[in-house]
Amino acid sequence: MERTTRKQLEFLCERINNAKKTPLAPYNDKLVGQIGNFHLSAAYGGVSLHQTMTEGGGVRDVFSCGHVTKRDLYQMMCAYLVACE
Repeated sequence: MERTTRKQLEFLCERINNAKKTPLAPYNDKLVGQIGNFHLSAAYGGVSLHQTMTEGGGVRDVFSCGHVTKRDLYQMMCAYLVACE
């Protein structure tokens, strides 16, 4: 099996933002959260897909599964992207 990289996850994240017509950056130049943006979070040796929900930077875990392996997140993001398009 091929290794899943952060770059692949970032590319999928950009595709999801484009498909959902949401901002590509989580914050604007005045550090105000851009509501709707999808971005990656990394902690505890895993990664998660978050969506900005408030201008103050509040987020939600899109898949409600916490931080998982890159491979698992890649598969979930691919399925989510198919549902978006």
